[in-house]
Amino acid sequence: MSARALPRWKLFALHAGLAVLCVVTLYPVLWVVKLALSPTQALSLSVSPFPEAVTLDHFRDVVGATDAQGRWLFGRQLLASLVVSAATTLVGLSLAVTAAYALSRFRFPGKQSGMQALLVTQMFPGTLMLVPLYSILQALGLIDTWGGLVLVYATTSLPFCVWMLKGYFDTIPRELEEAAIMDGATPGQVFVRVVLPLARPALAVTALFSFMTAWNEFILAATLLNDTARFTLPVALQRFVGEYKTEWGHFAAGALIVSAPVMALFFALQKYLVGGLTAGAVKG
Repeated sequence: MSARALPRWKLFALHAGLAVLCVVTLYPVLWVVKLALSPTQALSLSVSPFPEAVTLDHFRDVVGATDAQGRWLFGRQLLASLVVSAATTLVGLSLAVTAAYALSRFRFPGKQSGMQALLVTQMFPGTLMLVPLYSILQALGLIDTWGGLVLVYATTSLPFCVWMLKGYFDTIPRELEEAAIMDGATPGQVFVRVVLPLARPALAVTALFSFMTAWNEFILAATLLNDTARFTLPVALQRFVGEYKTEWGHFAAGALIVSAPVMALFFALQKYLVGGLTAGAVKG
């Protein structure tokens, strides 16, 4: 039944229910915006999501913060988050694409057990592996470096990327590859010129989730990084929450700034999200 065929009272009830759901969903976001725009650092107990007075001082303080040596902290921390997240996405996706294609197209001993082992690794939280990861990075001399953080993030996100892409590769007809081979294409050309262009929705979704995981991760970054100038943005945000004092205005402003790049990526890749998620979940 179409929306036009519904009685007016049912249509009104439907829109009213959707409006209420939107308000409930957006209320926490509006409250964070209120904290970021309010002139005080106190946590407001008012139910209203709108600030009584508006100021941008919290955003200026967060963006313009410097350390004892006069270095621009926010710029360095933003660069750290961008470099770590982009490198994690690039390294993880590069390894996952070839592994997922091999698992989708080839038969070899240990294929099923290997896939199950990748799936089992997703059952354990990152904190469970924190001590051995720290020991390994310390032995390699990668503590307090972006390279060590990229190595940890890429390896922990690899199983999800492999499973996601493997499910999408299964939906691509083999006949397309066979036709390209009949036309004289090599296996490498088939993979690069036929398979990868068809897998763009899955690649976009996988890259987005990999980027988001690295961008938002806090526990590993807080443990493996010691230099304030090397902190990623989530670790920098935690510095506003102290044992005896919490700077809620600065925290809210920083949270909005940290969320902006992810929101921009969602808008840029939204046309790929539905197709990539649904097609990758059909077969596995």
